[in-house]
Amino acid sequence: MGFFSRFFSKPVYTTLSITSGNGFHLRPVAQFVTLAKTFSCDINAEFNQKTVNAKSINTLLSLGLEQGNSFHLKAQGKGAKEAVEKLETLFGKLMEEDKAVETLSKEGSIYEGPALDGEIISRGIAVAAAYLYEAKETKKEHHITFQKAFIQSLDELETLYQRDTQDKNSGIYLAQKELLSALGENVDSLEAFEKIIAKESTQLAGSKMEAKITDYKDILQRIKKQMGFTIEMILPGYPVILMAKDLLPSQIETLRQNQIKGVILKETTLTSHTAILLRASGIPSLIADYSEIKNTDKIILDAHSGLIVTNPTEKDLQQAEKRRINDREQRNIAANRRFEQARTQTQKQIRVLANVTDVPSTKAAKEAGAEGIGLLRTEFLFKENQPSHEMQTKAYEAIFSLFDDITVRTLDVGGDKKLPYLSLPKEENPFLGIRGIRLFRTHPQLIEEQLYAIFSAAKGKKIKIMFPMVSTVKEFSEAKAFAKKIAEKHALDISAVQFGIMIEVPSVLFMLPDFNRIVDFYSIGTNDLIQYLFAVERTHPTLKVDIYASVIFDVIESIIAQADKPVSICGELAGDPKAISTLLTCGLETLSVSTQSIAETKEHIRHL
Repeated sequence: MGFFSRFFSKPVYTTLSITSGNGFHLRPVAQFVTLAKTFSCDINAEFNQKTVNAKSINTLLSLGLEQGNSFHLKAQGKGAKEAVEKLETLFGKLMEEDKAVETLSKEGSIYEGPALDGEIISRGIAVAAAYLYEAKETKKEHHITFQKAFIQSLDELETLYQRDTQDKNSGIYLAQKELLSALGENVDSLEAFEKIIAKESTQLAGSKMEAKITDYKDILQRIKKQMGFTIEMILPGYPVILMAKDLLPSQIETLRQNQIKGVILKETTLTSHTAILLRASGIPSLIADYSEIKNTDKIILDAHSGLIVTNPTEKDLQQAEKRRINDREQRNIAANRRFEQARTQTQKQIRVLANVTDVPSTKAAKEAGAEGIGLLRTEFLFKENQPSHEMQTKAYEAIFSLFDDITVRTLDVGGDKKLPYLSLPKEENPFLGIRGIRLFRTHPQLIEEQLYAIFSAAKGKKIKIMFPMVSTVKEFSEAKAFAKKIAEKHALDISAVQFGIMIEVPSVLFMLPDFNRIVDFYSIGTNDLIQYLFAVERTHPTLKVDIYASVIFDVIESIIAQADKPVSICGELAGDPKAISTLLTCGLETLSVSTQSIAETKEHIRHL
């Protein structure tokens, strides 16, 4: 950057608050840094009287930002304003999507033999011989410099990241790439790199970031592999429960390819990348001290009860086998019946739709057994750059071709969801300001372009358009009239299009008789409805709401009793096994859930 632009341009500031229970940790920081590095201006983060380069993953992580902290972001130089706007938008998205890892509840013990207690990583049952992890490192003749190995490892991680971008865990590869880039950039030998890894690992030991040590070890192993070293996991050719202090994220795929029935780790955490990948693999896993277990002992790993039965009786083995078979049968039944209708024990049909975010997730929902789309979040098209009419139309056409029942939510930004090209005034409380349907008044051109694209893609097909954040009958009437004018302007037939609202603002609860006269359908958005009912912002760092509070179900029951148009529910509560029975008792007959929950939700309904 030039001297004058660096020192004489006006700096641009913003303040970012950590709302995720996980803090600002490795994966989101990696995404943040990756975007920051695309700008030529200086970008710094300031926290607790410390200023660091926001383009370096290690320096940004060194701030130790946790839930409840706020830091200042400062950009100066060419493109500073754009950099801050885009980073602010990305940060909001990262905080919203980064869900805290919950401690899984334990079922009661059903065993007679002595047992060790553990923390559940991934549910399931395994019965097999215990096997203590062993590894062997060998070196082949491989003439390659450290710098070449460094570049090849970066390329390998980028390939892995790009290959799995639709996988929510793909960020692990991006995080490791940024770590490697920061640590190995000015290093000229493997020995020097090993010293850096050892130093960083020592500094992390005993800290809240200790789980990151496995990522340091993983990138070291990746470099060594490029240079001819191989670390072979010595595994037997028969089913075992693997015991290890810890494993590297890259080793989980090896477990899946071998006869590893379960995993016990001694020194990991629920938030480590190893634990995340174990959950994704479906391998029953616990965190526990296995010191008392002898190698080759036949044990029971029960990751429902959080127990390791070290000396199981014959009855224990029978009980574990029953539970394991039941797990497998339930998974298989749910998967095999995912395309069937979900009917309760009294033969009442409950429709299970999907919440989707883009074309790939809609295709995944189809394969998962969704009967339609209950919520199409259209924000995926509105990212760093404003989408063209052609881009929007093409995406909607691809989605509309997959299902006959589709509900499209118009652009829902504002509050914690910002767009760099959407100029919104600074508000004291943006969650109570311009967002959702209020964009019809403040940014009509943006909404007109979206509705034009939706109508063009529909081509006369029956679709539902849902307006978010509706608080008055007048708002809905004006939005619907606005939509009709757009159709008339472009000579498009929308006679098959239905218009409805998301029920998420409490004022609607008192106006349902009036809404009944003008809407075609309702969808209850419990995420925001609960937030506004309790006046607790849903990503608040300390205040939490009991989502099973009876008043929430009383409200839902009241809505269904008053509504004379179809009502569905699309909030997270719809796919919560603890809530489904009560929701059906309230009178709901249509649930819209995440793709991952479709088969399980259907099978759960069949047992009610």
